[in-house]
Amino acid sequence: MKKILLILAGVAILLILGFISVYNNVVTKHENIAAKWAQVESQLQRRNDLIPNLVNTVKGYAAHEKTVFEEITQARSQWAKAGTMEEKVKAAGQVDAALARLLLVVENYPTLKADQTFLKLMDELSGTENRIAVERMRYNEAVRDYNITVRMFPGNMISNMFGYKPATEYFKAEEKAKAVPEVKF
Repeated sequence: MKKILLILAGVAILLILGFISVYNNVVTKHENIAAKWAQVESQLQRRNDLIPNLVNTVKGYAAHEKTVFEEITQARSQWAKAGTMEEKVKAAGQVDAALARLLLVVENYPTLKADQTFLKLMDELSGTENRIAVERMRYNEAVRDYNITVRMFPGNMISNMFGYKPATEYFKAEEKAKAVPEVKF
C-alpha cells in the first residue's frame, strides 16, 4: 500500500512539475513578444525622429510638394497617437507609404541627392529601415513561437486556464508591396 502511495505521489509531483514548466514556458514566450515589440517600437520611434530633419532638408528643394510633406506629418502624428499595438502597426504602414512618396519626390531633384545633409539623413534612415525590418522579423518569430506553444497540447490547456490567447498581430507586407514592379527601358 505504501508503495502505491509513493508511486501516486511521484506521478502527482511529476504532473505538477510538468504543469509548472509548461505554464512558465507560456509566460516566457508571452513576455518575449512584449520585449520584441518594444524593440520594433524603438526603431519606429528612431525613424519618426529622423523624418522631420529629412523633410526639412527636402522642403528646401521641393517647396511645391506640399501634399507629400502633409502626408508624412499626418502619418507621424497617427503613429504618435496610436495606443494599441494594432493601431501602431497600421500607423507604421502609413509612415512607410508616406516615406515612399517622399523618396519619389527626391528622385526629381538631382542636386538634393548630392546634398551632404540629405545623404547623411538618408543613410541614417536606410540603416533604421534595416533595423526595423530585422526587429519586425524577430517580433513575428516570437509571435509564431508563442502561438505554437499556446495552441499545442498541453500548452493550449494551460494557456486557456490562465487566459493566454494566441497573439493576432503580425507585421505583413502591404498588398501594394506584393506587386512586382514594372521595369521599362
